[in-house]
Amino acid sequence: MATLPELIQALLDPKIYPNSPPRVDLVQTQMSFVFLAGDLVYKVKKPVNLGYLDYTTLEKRLFFCSKEIDLNRRLCPDAYLGVVSITEQEGKLSLDGPGRPIEYAVKMCHLPQDRMMSAMLVRGQVMPEMLASVARKLAGFHNKAETNATISAFGALDTVRQNTEENFEQTGKYIGTTISPERYQRIKVYTEDFLAQNSSLFDRRISEGRIRDCHGDLHAAHICFCHDICIYDCIEFNDRFRYGDVASEVAFLAMDLDHYGQPELSRHFVDAYVDASKDRELKTLLNFYKCYRAYIRGKVEGFKLDDPHIAQAEKDSILTVARDYFELADSYTAAAEPV
Repeated sequence: MATLPELIQALLDPKIYPNSPPRVDLVQTQMSFVFLAGDLVYKVKKPVNLGYLDYTTLEKRLFFCSKEIDLNRRLCPDAYLGVVSITEQEGKLSLDGPGRPIEYAVKMCHLPQDRMMSAMLVRGQVMPEMLASVARKLAGFHNKAETNATISAFGALDTVRQNTEENFEQTGKYIGTTISPERYQRIKVYTEDFLAQNSSLFDRRISEGRIRDCHGDLHAAHICFCHDICIYDCIEFNDRFRYGDVASEVAFLAMDLDHYGQPELSRHFVDAYVDASKDRELKTLLNFYKCYRAYIRGKVEGFKLDDPHIAQAEKDSILTVARDYFELADSYTAAAEPV
């Protein structure tokens, strides 16, 4: 594993933090360094350009920190506290202290990890009514979420096709590593055939106002059953990944429930959403978008294999997860449409 940047090493010092945590733990994603500091969390964006996101300048990182706060307060208002300046004066670092800003961080409440849906699924603690509550909250959010001509354009067939083609292009270098050539080709043919055969369906979704400014990354690890249901960590870095058919958002969580070996909970969630939203046509798109979302998860996990800050032992686990998601994506190509 490559040595952590000097600033990131310095932020592991508990004395920097105003809440005086007993220790600070670091968790990494492909795009962020996340510092767990007692009852608070500070997320620093990595200065990377991954094609679909660009955090390469300090100004851009500040912009996207602010945007992350605003967007996530839609579904998790109490957890997102604000943007913090990391400042330096005479060689001393501080949070919102004197000196010049050298970095910025999103400041959050530390949500209870044992109440995350992903953790509760592993323990068998997620009940059907809990999924129904998530479905009702999501349906209400989608009903109020912004939509306009610009946003609706992201549900157009050509845009959906562009997104899927980008997925296949970005996965090309991982064929034979995270996904087999046969599986890659099978998913690609299924995707292209579905799009070719359903142009009127995509047009109708636009005319019915089903294309919204959604969460964009709705999987089990981003749902916390705490005081209220907190759905957090939405996509702020690229609007077109957040704009889309509500069916795609529902399919994301339904797919992830399948990934956890809970197809019955997945069906219950979808049925509860359809009941709450009255969007009965959603099920026609469900397997297509489940395949699309599982493929994205496999792709993103694969990207982590190129991150020099992630240890090889962790990459071995990441490789397994990526392969599992691609296998799941493949399974939807042969599945019957849900009823």
